[in-house]
Amino acid sequence: MFSWLKTWKGKIQVFATALGAPGIFLISFLDSSFIPFPVINDGLLIALSIRNHSRMPLYAFMASLGSVLGCVLLYFIARRGGEAFFRKQAGARANVIRNWVEKNGFGGMLTAALLPPPTPFKFFVLAAGVFEVPLMSFASAISLARLIRYFGVGFLAVKYGDNAMPFISQHWIAIAVGLALFAVASYAASRLLLKSDASRRLKVEP
Repeated sequence: MFSWLKTWKGKIQVFATALGAPGIFLISFLDSSFIPFPVINDGLLIALSIRNHSRMPLYAFMASLGSVLGCVLLYFIARRGGEAFFRKQAGARANVIRNWVEKNGFGGMLTAALLPPPTPFKFFVLAAGVFEVPLMSFASAISLARLIRYFGVGFLAVKYGDNAMPFISQHWIAIAVGLALFAVASYAASRLLLKSDASRRLKVEP
């Protein structure tokens, strides 16, 4: 069974590479929903971006879109599956992931989406669906995280060429932590600006 799956995954990868932008959308969608393609979507993004620098933003956007839609599909599957389904999948980590998702909301999903492997990110997606994190908050966090990640990978591909993947492999934790801190800081700053704007409006209103 596993050899059959490996064979089909190889065929999908070859097919996706030939498609270009639609192919990277397909790989990212499958990786975030049903069939894991660890590292392959990043490698495909790097290969395509090296081949055509000017199309890097398109490739990064399609990778982000595919990943977000795959996560949203998994989110709705989890909502139908219920808590028992989540606990069966997450095992001993279920309570920790549930507490993280429920207490931290948007910021928690954003951080989880940016953390490097072996972070079990799909379990966070399942928890978001089961414990009813608002869809807009969930989708916004995943979208921001994926845009930061894939545009960052695309930038490194254009800058370092064939050395991009070794560079990412060697510095993945530092890159991921840096991106997570940047995203959380941006989110915190936006929240402060919104609160400041709301306070200003209240003072102006009679």
